[in-house]
Amino acid sequence: MEFTSRFFEIPDQSCFLFGPRGTGKSTWLRHRLPDALHLDLLDPPLQRRLSARPERLRESIAGSPQKRTVVIDEIQRAPELLSVVHAVLEEPAPPRFILTGSSARKLRRGGVDLLGGRAAHRTLHPFMAAELPRFDMEQALRLGLLPLVLGASAPQSVLDAYVSLYLDQEVRAEGLTRNMGGFNRFLEAASFSHGGQLNISAVARECEVERKVVAGYIGILEDLLLAFRLPVFRRRAKRATVAQEKLYLFDAGVFRSLRPKGPLDRPEEAEGQALEGLVAQHLRAWVAYSEGDAQLHFWRTRGGTEVDFVIYGEEVLCALEVKNARKVQASDLRGLRTFQKDYPEAEAALLHRGAERLRINGIWCLPVADFLRELRPNRELLQR
Repeated sequence: MEFTSRFFEIPDQSCFLFGPRGTGKSTWLRHRLPDALHLDLLDPPLQRRLSARPERLRESIAGSPQKRTVVIDEIQRAPELLSVVHAVLEEPAPPRFILTGSSARKLRRGGVDLLGGRAAHRTLHPFMAAELPRFDMEQALRLGLLPLVLGASAPQSVLDAYVSLYLDQEVRAEGLTRNMGGFNRFLEAASFSHGGQLNISAVARECEVERKVVAGYIGILEDLLLAFRLPVFRRRAKRATVAQEKLYLFDAGVFRSLRPKGPLDRPEEAEGQALEGLVAQHLRAWVAYSEGDAQLHFWRTRGGTEVDFVIYGEEVLCALEVKNARKVQASDLRGLRTFQKDYPEAEAALLHRGAERLRINGIWCLPVADFLRELRPNRELLQR
């Protein structure tokens, strides 16, 4: 696969660049910053040398004074280097640091120096449809949009091995859990919760472990950037809403790889979950790459009326419902109509698998593939 440009823009200041393995952080930075000093902590000798004596980082920087940007890949593998980075940033005319990471656990929980606000926090996500020369909806639902997978000669094999590599290189290597069998059972159970409200007690019963263990496992997934939660939208709520958040795996292909398949599983159910997750990961990337303060939520009343996604910010209030159907039914718009009664300022759209663009009682009904192809940072969500 040829190099593909991304919507993400590198800040002028130093920054942390987080993103799951396989999102192409290192490849993209080497292409965009060929003249930078690149230090890859996945290289065992380099990682051991810098961890043993973090001040050696100063020597590497001093040895390349012409390089005004320093890229340190997988900074969580040697978090003690951050104290040296902080000290260098305090000096006159310091270089810019780009510090990448595929696990935030050690940085968030280890009490390490996070540079006192001197470095911005950014995230690189899987591809957005509009970043690709050709977006194949069916392929995206099956394989996801990880650059590592799409660029492989045998993408399905790479996808199937992806989570195993994470388990070996992150969970096992960092000793995040001793019960790998229980964690593997949890991953399967979590795949059934993809796009649904998170019921930790139910997942614990399925995995035959304690509730607090499942809570810890979910924390591991979030720290490894493999999953994220959506909060309930409650701004100026006129109806009682549910309390539980929704859980998503970060990529539709990773979800499909984890989701068990058997004679009792309906293919359309898994595909519907994958479709909702594909929209979720695009909206999450749109929020991350756009200027402004927009945030992603969902909305569900205690009576069961739901809207899959609510995007809210200073300049946006948009409700989106996703349906894995090729024809729009009147009942499909019920949640959006209820939301607009409570929030008449909101734009609303139903995203469906058909080809027609419709406008029904003020609600857009759009082909989901077209919506994803047209979705770009700093542009309105609904291009009409």
